[in-house]
Amino acid sequence: MKESTGKALAGFIFGAAVGVAAGILFAPRSGEETRKRIHDKAKEYSDEASQKLSDKIDNLREYINQTGKEVKSKVKSTKTESK
Repeated sequence: MKESTGKALAGFIFGAAVGVAAGILFAPRSGEETRKRIHDKAKEYSDEASQKLSDKIDNLREYINQTGKEVKSKVKSTKTESK
């Protein structure tokens, strides 16, 4: 992922979190209900971020495995050609 894309994504997530927090805090609800909503949203975002991170790790593993196979193949063909 390009650095600028990562920064844009982080900025978007931060902005969304601030917007949600502001909306919840300024909503006319009781303190207990507001705290529960904050907890629920935090859990929701945490689960979503965890899933996205897991997906990125899976993609990285797949890329590393594929690259390793390609390198092994090239090394093998280079050995064969040099004999």
